[in-house]
Amino acid sequence: MNADLHCHSTVSDGAFVPAEVARRAHAGGVTLWALTDHDEVGGQAEAREAAEALGMQYLDGVEISVTWASRTIHIVGLHVDPACKELLDGLYRTRNGRAARAEAIGDQLATLGIPDAYEGALKYVSNPDMISRTHFARFMVEQGHAKDTQDVFSRFLGEGKPGYVPHRWSKLADSIRWIKAAGGEAVIAHPGRYAYTPTEFDALFAEFIDLGGKAIEVVTGSHTPDQYREYADVARRFGFEASRGSDFHAAGEGRVELGGLPPLPSDLKPVWERWL
Repeated sequence: MNADLHCHSTVSDGAFVPAEVARRAHAGGVTLWALTDHDEVGGQAEAREAAEALGMQYLDGVEISVTWASRTIHIVGLHVDPACKELLDGLYRTRNGRAARAEAIGDQLATLGIPDAYEGALKYVSNPDMISRTHFARFMVEQGHAKDTQDVFSRFLGEGKPGYVPHRWSKLADSIRWIKAAGGEAVIAHPGRYAYTPTEFDALFAEFIDLGGKAIEVVTGSHTPDQYREYADVARRFGFEASRGSDFHAAGEGRVELGGLPPLPSDLKPVWERWL
């Protein structure tokens, strides 16, 4: 099973419409796919139709932005009902404020000698309500301020960097409640990206379990090979089911393309087994 259960389209901060992401996933050998746009499920119908036409199995998905211990983390919801009112209402509240944050990022970057970044980022946005740091990163690469989007985050837009503007996202408990109300399963996305201490990670995993969370991303385009092994050990220690996804946004922007990840360790239980 070549499962890719984490990727993005133009409905949030990806570069391609959902149907094109489906075609690229299929071309990469993906057999089980989920589109997981940030805080938005508006692309699910198109994604499902395209996936099924190509012969891929499909899971409706979403990636919810969460503030936990003063930092931003992401919770993926898989096998959700995209028409669930509780989920839709929660995602709407989570998206609220993105535009104001983006304008503040533009102001911060202007003080760093990068003018008109907000206007430049808008060129990459299909839905202005979904403007994100990734859109700023693409503009900054285009303008020659960085070599690639990862360089932008490392130098300008990552947490603690001079262009970063914090935003208060949803609570962990809320995100898991919305996913469960929609009939889905919550997954901690790319834990290797979070700058927590071992004690903080243990607290996060314990709270996640207490709230009903059961799965964690192990093999993901946001992890290094060493982190594949590290978070496989975390899954074993906490009894998590394991998920797998490229975190694809655009061709050449991440470590791997759609379908290009290695398999999960054979002793871990894949999160998708319950639905197939």
